[in-house]
Amino acid sequence: MNKKLFYSFVGLILFLGFMNSCSDQPKNGRTDTFSSGAITFASDESFSPIIDEEMAVFHHDYPEAHLTPIFTNELDAINLLMKDSIRLVITSRKFTSQELDYLHDKTYRPVSIPIAYDGLALIINKENTDSCISIKDIKRVLLGQAKTWSDIVPGSKRGDILVVFDNKKSSTVHFCVDSILGGKPIDSPNIMAAETSAEVVDYVERTPNAIGIIGSNWLNDRGDTTNTTFKKNITVMSVSRLDTATAMNSWKPYQAYLYNGRYPLVRTIYALLNDPRNGLPWGFAHFLEQPKGQLIIFKAGLLPARGEIGVRPVNVNG
Repeated sequence: MNKKLFYSFVGLILFLGFMNSCSDQPKNGRTDTFSSGAITFASDESFSPIIDEEMAVFHHDYPEAHLTPIFTNELDAINLLMKDSIRLVITSRKFTSQELDYLHDKTYRPVSIPIAYDGLALIINKENTDSCISIKDIKRVLLGQAKTWSDIVPGSKRGDILVVFDNKKSSTVHFCVDSILGGKPIDSPNIMAAETSAEVVDYVERTPNAIGIIGSNWLNDRGDTTNTTFKKNITVMSVSRLDTATAMNSWKPYQAYLYNGRYPLVRTIYALLNDPRNGLPWGFAHFLEQPKGQLIIFKAGLLPARGEIGVRPVNVNG
């Protein structure tokens, strides 16, 4: 073989090797795997405490994985997924039928994975002793039918009821409209929206006549491993299914009361996936539903969606 023919042959081999290596690269530029690479995903801001804890453990177990969360409201988070900007959203609802139809038409296979249950919590100022409320009165407040504390607590001198949400487009608002009001819009002049759950807690802490509505995972005292202590700077209201709330028929969003159904304001937390590559978004979502991820959820004071959970009576002497 002469030199010219030899170099032509070598050049052809190198060119074919280069073309094959290029064809191995995904057309969208993604190189992430189930446990490595870098992705951005979105989560409703009300779930940020538990998602931060899950990411810390996931990064420890998979050091080659890099997750960047966008903590925003539910509406904007799902819009990002529908526009193919991200592949994973953590929120409090499944895909709607319209969303599924749209994604199926694009030959995607979206999946909704339940990962936890939390309670929608109502919080009040520490000075407020009116700490029981019924579902009926919550509806009246949100519909503007009860505007002052005396409308739900006869004789109260606390003045107007000021209700504050975390964000006007959050999963908290969506739950109130869909599950409490049956689709009717919130209609009260005394309702406002902050930007984050932390701002709701701060507002209630300094406003004696306020009611804040946030996810219960913001409330647990992380120093209490029994998950029976809420933050000490506010009071968590007890909620009753009966028309008249009393201390005997009202319940707080403790894990046990989420589990046995006594607490009435329970919502499911989902991981919404639209990842045809089955890469890192799938890896993190799968981690959330596996035993280690579920244990983190349990220790954070929420109710895991998977696994065997038992409630045992305890006798206290003294």
